[in-house]
Amino acid sequence: MGSKPKTCAPQLKPAVRQVEVPADRDGQRLDNFLARYLKGLPRGALYRLIRTGQVRVDGGRAKPDRKLLAGEVVRIPPVGHREASDVKVSEPVCRQIEAAILHEDDDLMVVDKPSGMAVHAGSGLAWGLIDVVRQIRPNRNVELVHRIDRETSGCLVLACSGEALRTLSEQFREGRVAKRYLCLLCGHLDPPLNQQVVEVDAAIVAERKGGEKHMTVDGEGRHAVTRFTVLEQFPRACYAKAEIDTGRTHQIRVHAHHIGAPLAGDRKYGSDADSRYWREKGLKRMFLHAAELGVTAPSGERMSFSAPLPSELRLCLDSL
Repeated sequence: MGSKPKTCAPQLKPAVRQVEVPADRDGQRLDNFLARYLKGLPRGALYRLIRTGQVRVDGGRAKPDRKLLAGEVVRIPPVGHREASDVKVSEPVCRQIEAAILHEDDDLMVVDKPSGMAVHAGSGLAWGLIDVVRQIRPNRNVELVHRIDRETSGCLVLACSGEALRTLSEQFREGRVAKRYLCLLCGHLDPPLNQQVVEVDAAIVAERKGGEKHMTVDGEGRHAVTRFTVLEQFPRACYAKAEIDTGRTHQIRVHAHHIGAPLAGDRKYGSDADSRYWREKGLKRMFLHAAELGVTAPSGERMSFSAPLPSELRLCLDSL
């Protein structure tokens, strides 16, 4: 008699997860919330899940920047992805970020982010600063609270406890965080008589240019205000401090371009002629630095942090 055919145990398909938002994640952005459950999934893939409606909040569609409320239920679809343990950052980069930690306590961490390093993985990048921090602090629950552009250097605050994540996210959402940047603008500002400050109150909206996301000033966009304070004038540039209460994507860059003084080295919003000029001057990055950050800790203590101007930006100023 022939042997019976072998039978294989049925393979269980990964199940959809319905995750209730805990109290210590109240106010967290949907994309950051998902990133903790879909470790290693590229940001582009994560955003596609949201955009195509596979991720739901209380049964409805939501945008990546949707602020979650405690008790809401997030539908997380089954996906194939690399585990976070597969992402290993080199030791020199880990040492670089270890040395860049400006402050660390039980609730929060502040890092002087280097220019050229993204905050998180995605868009072809296998890892970001958050992955580096999690690698050098494997026993800590570290979460992103906000973002700064890949080319921008300076102060970035991370939450190290659920309470810090909630309170810090609330402060950023309500515009109660002091954010001051140093920048070099092409051309000159024209502040009102006897004043040094130029205030730009112009809403910002996203649009697509050649398949690439591009921010622009538009009355139908989201409210945004930037205050530029003149620090020093040069023949064809202006060194300034920029303060923002809102945190729109590329806000300072867009507002600088809007008033006819784009950031030096900004290849996205500046002109080709300006880009060539600054490359010839030795500036190989965008001149924008998050110099100061002020937040209120969960204890109620007001805390301020500062990051020195990087040497390559200081050398650029000296050359002028």
